[in-house]
Amino acid sequence: QVHLVESGGGSVQAGGSLRLSCAASGYPWSRSCMGWFRQAPGKEREGVGSIDRSGITTYADPVKGRFTIFQDNAKNTVYLQMNSLKPDDTALYYCAAWACGFSSKYWGQGTQVTVSS
Repeated sequence: QVHLVESGGGSVQAGGSLRLSCAASGYPWSRSCMGWFRQAPGKEREGVGSIDRSGITTYADPVKGRFTIFQDNAKNTVYLQMNSLKPDDTALYYCAAWACGFSSKYWGQGTQVTVSS
């Protein structure tokens, strides 16, 4: 059974930083892509960024230059380092895993990030 467990959310003032973690188990790590998504109140879920097992990353335009995704393959864990946070970054952040090139995803339970001005 696949488990994705996020941690690291919280409240921070604008300009601050947070690091989210996503620990994966029960999934073929070596063949997976993983990524972060977020959903703000009243808005649709949107992609934040992704990483494949070779370390290639992609980012959504709103977070480019501020957010970094990296991984620890030994721990089957993916991280989202968020710097220069803005109030618009306030959302529930989800970790997801999928077979690279396919759309069906496994989801974590989400972790709340709140950025105050």
